[in-house]
Amino acid sequence: MKISKQLSKILISVFFFIFIQSTQAQEIKEIWSEIEKKEATKNRSTNNVDKSTNTNKLEGIKVKLSDENIVVDQNLDTSNALLAGLFDPDENDLNLDMWSKTDGIEIKKLLERINSKNLSSFSERLMDVALLTNSYIPNQNLSVDEFENFTLDHLIKKKDFDLVEEFIQKNSSIKDKERLIKHIADYYLSLNKIENSCSSIDSLRLITDEYLTYFKIYCLITQDKKDEAQLLFDLNSELAPLNNFFVQKFEVLMGYEDNNFILSDENVLYFHLSHKTDKNFLYYPSVESDEFIWKYLSNSNLLKNLNDFNLSDIDQVKFLEKATSEGIFDESDLLNLYKKFQYEIDDLINYEDALKNLTDYEGRALMYQRFLLTDNLENKLLLLSKLNNSFETSNFKKSFDDELSKLLKKMDKKEIPAKFSDFYQTNLITEENRKNKIKFNNEVFHQSKVLNYFLNKQSLPKTQKLTDNLLSKMKKDKNYSFNFKDVVLLQSLRSDGIQIDQIDEFSQYKSELNSEYDKMIENKELGMILLKLVEIIGEKELNELNSETLNLIIEVMNRTKLISLRNELLLEILPLKV
Repeated sequence: MKISKQLSKILISVFFFIFIQSTQAQEIKEIWSEIEKKEATKNRSTNNVDKSTNTNKLEGIKVKLSDENIVVDQNLDTSNALLAGLFDPDENDLNLDMWSKTDGIEIKKLLERINSKNLSSFSERLMDVALLTNSYIPNQNLSVDEFENFTLDHLIKKKDFDLVEEFIQKNSSIKDKERLIKHIADYYLSLNKIENSCSSIDSLRLITDEYLTYFKIYCLITQDKKDEAQLLFDLNSELAPLNNFFVQKFEVLMGYEDNNFILSDENVLYFHLSHKTDKNFLYYPSVESDEFIWKYLSNSNLLKNLNDFNLSDIDQVKFLEKATSEGIFDESDLLNLYKKFQYEIDDLINYEDALKNLTDYEGRALMYQRFLLTDNLENKLLLLSKLNNSFETSNFKKSFDDELSKLLKKMDKKEIPAKFSDFYQTNLITEENRKNKIKFNNEVFHQSKVLNYFLNKQSLPKTQKLTDNLLSKMKKDKNYSFNFKDVVLLQSLRSDGIQIDQIDEFSQYKSELNSEYDKMIENKELGMILLKLVEIIGEKELNELNSETLNLIIEVMNRTKLISLRNELLLEILPLKV
């Protein structure tokens, strides 16, 4: 079936010899590289650490040598260790010591709490900055490896594969690189992009992970390098027993067997091999099927046609809703399917009573049909709100995002009833709103051309002059009252050096920070402060936060001089966009 056992052992011996020689040479190269890296890090730390840091250095354990009057600081080797990252500290008004003075135990506790949440877009932005900024490790209770594990967890959960690839390129020496490579390889394979998967694996100099070893063997076969694939297969079989499923698939891929019907959906690779080695491959996913299965079936044209769905089959409709939430089917296709449900006229008229006796998906179909038959704007918004809540309750929120936004955009914003204004604003597509241009209105302070300062289009002196003119005009207008947005904008301007006279509303929106924040700000624990803000914002988008919470966040950012991030926040919540 394969090359002879004796020849296999000879080849394995040769392989081991070559492998050991190349590994030793590489290790010597890496030792010199590490020495150069430490020297560079030492020089950077000498140049970048400010005067306050120099005067407040933490002392480590000191050992006095008996024969020589020399004092050795045992902390020197770890205190200058740089964390892997993508951003320079200056990009976001941070510094290399953003974690140095924070207890690692507190960092771990907070990160564990945060990791249990599905973060909103701005929370994720803050997490990116906190975990992907180059900086020194904390001085106590947190190692480089522990911190990097949190960083990798964040990158994998985020599912931003371009960001992951950039991180790998800039941090090629990270200890758990294989974990990220596996993440990338699985992603591309789920899209049926085998060459991309294999390219990511080829970037690894040495593979120790069993799963990636199987992946590498498969890649060698697809690259028409069957001799190398056989050698790697034999080598690993000598070291330890191979997975029986993979062995059987390997024999088919190498041409030793004609077909194999065993199916496994344990992971992307096994699922792909099941498909490639079974000429009559057939798979029916369920609502509980993993995301990679949906992606793979879709990108391999293995999903059934929408017209074949049986509306009386609960599993099939749930299947479609799940697939839509995963981005495999268009939302419009799902809504068109809802139109095919048959209801009595009485059910459509008295839909609230009818909902009590329907399953959740039947209820969604009924509400959508009732929406299409309604002319009254308030009733339309009520039905859309109920329909959206039903999707959220069933964990299919992403099955209705785009279509909900499109339906809302067809409505005249000026006619939206006040009680639905929050629902209307919250469910318009955020990304599109960000792309809209800012419309300046000098009759409202927080919508005025003062915003050009936060867009870096206006100098401080010009902003001072414009602010003076606008405030003078608004104070003379007895009908004008400064609202919350005006006040947070004024507070931020004052924090940056703009001279502003006292305004009565300042006291109304004054934010008192507790002693915990005061201590962190005084110690310049910028990394921990960012994590605290992530915890506060959590899963909510900025437009869902109340004025008290926003005021606290902006006050913290003002006091810590996190200007760039503060400006991003202000430009998200203040301007009028068209």
